[in-house]
Amino acid sequence: MAQLRFQKHQHMIAGRDFDAVFRGGSRARSDLFTIAVRPNGKAHSRLGLSVGKRIWKSAVKRNYVRRVFREAFRTSQHELPPGLDIIMIPARAKLVPNLAEAQSQLVAMAKKALRRFEEREAKDTAAEPVQ
Repeated sequence: MAQLRFQKHQHMIAGRDFDAVFRGGSRARSDLFTIAVRPNGKAHSRLGLSVGKRIWKSAVKRNYVRRVFREAFRTSQHELPPGLDIIMIPARAKLVPNLAEAQSQLVAMAKKALRRFEEREAKDTAAEPVQ
């Protein structure tokens, strides 16, 4: 049986990691969240959450959204492409996410964003002049 713990090394906490994903990553949007993805060069994927206080004034509601997103990552981590930094951002204000929807959309959006990233990298590599 595959281990489904959300371990410490899977948490993305440092601001520089978030900045790197926002600057150099690729995005995909679903009706629950926007996902930003960037390869991290590691054997495992990491999750970062960006749930703003501007959207939900209540800490209870913000934490609920974080718990659902974290659980979706934890239970679908073995279906995700390995070696990604993933940031999940709620798609709209007053969102009440459903775990089953979040799980299926997370996997689909991560693959879509990674494909976009790889296409952009291939395009940039092809456009560079040969020296």
